Amino acid sequence: MVSLVRFGVSIEDELLSKFDKLLKQEGYPTRSEAIKGLITQALVKQEWTGKNNEVAGTITFIYDHHKRDLVNKLIDIQHDFNQLIISVQHIHLDHDNCMEIAVVRGRVKEIQELAAKLKSVKGIKHSDLVMTTIGH
Repeated sequence: MVSLVRFGVSIEDELLSKFDKLLKQEGYPTRSEAIKGLITQALVKQEWTGKNNEVAGTITFIYDHHKRDLVNKLIDIQHDFNQLIISVQHIHLDHDNCMEIAVVRGRVKEIQELAAKLKSVKGIKHSDLVMTTIGH
């Protein structure tokens, strides 16, 4: 059983009012849950600073599939980093634009390298890397 610790926090009225609005927008039931979420988020982000730490994440990118050789370049990069890629989902947004979401797991440095290679391919319209903890 997890033991809970209670502690007090001193905070200015105006900042607390803004925090209460934020936790309502985010759907937190209590201040305690919101503070727990913020602490967890900060600790997960800290994991990203260690280049050898293992994380999971997604790389999302948008591109025009009509661009010459673009799809082949993307596939080649994905094959070069196959040890990091768990799954890729391909979505047709409209006649010209596609979105791919690559679910990844591995060392921070390697995932960042993969994301940078995908983002730098000529024809990529937008790319975003989101990393999170693997739960340890």
